[in-house]
Amino acid sequence: MKAPAFDAAAKPSHPSLHGATLVLTRAAGSAQSEARRARALGGHALLLPGSRLAPAADAAAARAALRAALRAPLCIFVSPAAVRAATHLNALIATPRTRVLAVGAATARALRRHGVFDVEIPARADSEGLLALPVLTPPPLRVGLIGAPGGRELLPQALAARGAQVLRADVYRRLPARLDRRHLLPLQRARAPLYVLLSNSEALAHLMQSLPTASRARLLAGTAIASSARVAAAARAAGFAQVHQARSALSADLLAGACAVHARRRGGGA
Repeated sequence: MKAPAFDAAAKPSHPSLHGATLVLTRAAGSAQSEARRARALGGHALLLPGSRLAPAADAAAARAALRAALRAPLCIFVSPAAVRAATHLNALIATPRTRVLAVGAATARALRRHGVFDVEIPARADSEGLLALPVLTPPPLRVGLIGAPGGRELLPQALAARGAQVLRADVYRRLPARLDRRHLLPLQRARAPLYVLLSNSEALAHLMQSLPTASRARLLAGTAIASSARVAAAARAAGFAQVHQARSALSADLLAGACAVHARRRGGGA
């Protein structure tokens, strides 16, 4: 009999990560809250940033692009980092007719902290969830997209295919993180089971490029907890044999996915 498909997003009744190592790949300096949550669940948190955030290379050009994006009938902020970077360039003042979308709840909270209170978010916190919103099917003729180069390329491509002029404002950059012995030695010594939390495919690509061979092999021996189907596919392409998909890129959902996989493993499942 074929075994039923396992839903890594399902939450066990008593979530625990006791005895597990959680590899956190969020950008440098942004995983502290996730690390605290992992430790609270009994896991050991290992910081292995896949990227570091930097200001836009040309601040004047980014500021002009941001102003144009904020004048569109609808604008989308792709991450809390996009909100922070935008506020460093310019006050977040949209026209009264501008609708503001955020990829997820964390981005919406960042916007509200900076005075943008009327924010719409999708039920599913990723590009696919955004694109399913009625306001984007079809989108307005002009859509502002505020984020970083690379990253969520599905959004501008899909919006353009639906007839929108996408006004991009790349207000920050994601660069490969500077990894050293402080990151590599703990990874080599990490105890199994190893769960690698992946919130985006760009960070994974940076890690695959920058990690030494032995460290890369150690990472790939773990179980990837991916934030979306797209990130799960990237994890398999990178060489992860064990990949499970969480509900979203939110820390709570990634950790819930890890808890579910860990519970299944401790219960004797594959």
